[in-house]
Amino acid sequence: MKLVIAYIQPHKLQDVKKALYKAEVYKMSVTNALGCGAQQGYEESYRGIKFEVNLLKKVRIEIAVNESFVKKTVEAIVEGARTGRIGDGKIFVLDLGECIRIRTGDKGQAAIG
Repeated sequence: MKLVIAYIQPHKLQDVKKALYKAEVYKMSVTNALGCGAQQGYEESYRGIKFEVNLLKKVRIEIAVNESFVKKTVEAIVEGARTGRIGDGKIFVLDLGECIRIRTGDKGQAAIG
């Protein structure tokens, strides 16, 4: 079992969801996030005062998958999120120690579905 965590541009969320659905990955958690990376932010002016905005809006997607779905999950996220420009995002794949479905008490791969 793996936990796939992806940080993507907010405007690419619908494209990523479509690519995941096409890859038969239907379950995910999505949250709004702020972050910075190689983009290093940008400068804005408010009432004549310049300030640097270095925490940019991102979307965090978390998907728990069985081993057989890891590759196609990652490929779908890349397909949906890639623009070829700096700031497209990052994907992290972590080992998932345990998963328990609350409704049935299923554990492990059966709980992920």
